[in-house]
Amino acid sequence: MPDASGSDPGRPSRPRNVFGEPLTECCAKPLTGFYRTGSCETGPEDAGVHTVCAQVDAEFLAFSKAAGNDLSTPMPAYGFDGLNPGDCWCLCAARWKEALDAGKAPKIRLAATHEATLRIVSFAELKKHALDVS
Repeated sequence: MPDASGSDPGRPSRPRNVFGEPLTECCAKPLTGFYRTGSCETGPEDAGVHTVCAQVDAEFLAFSKAAGNDLSTPMPAYGFDGLNPGDCWCLCAARWKEALDAGKAPKIRLAATHEATLRIVSFAELKKHALDVS
């Protein structure tokens, strides 16, 4: 909850990406992130650690649905239109790692992936799936 200064003491004021640089936006359409800011920020309320900025594909969406997290079906009651292949979304780091282990991990944007991801997935593994690093 923001304090009188407008900052939220539960979240870092300057989130960093896996390079240790300022975190860039992941996606504004659809609006993603645990806090729905378009950024893969995280904080104490984010038990799922929604920190990986992924560009989802059909294979990952099918994998996620089979694992019990249907990201492709619209849920209008929650203002969620469902994801389509090519959309970017802040994924839970553990779910991305699960998809990686199953050979179904989608590509990611490292500049928009929060540094907290490194507690779950190695930088080397992330880099192999990066859209923004050659």
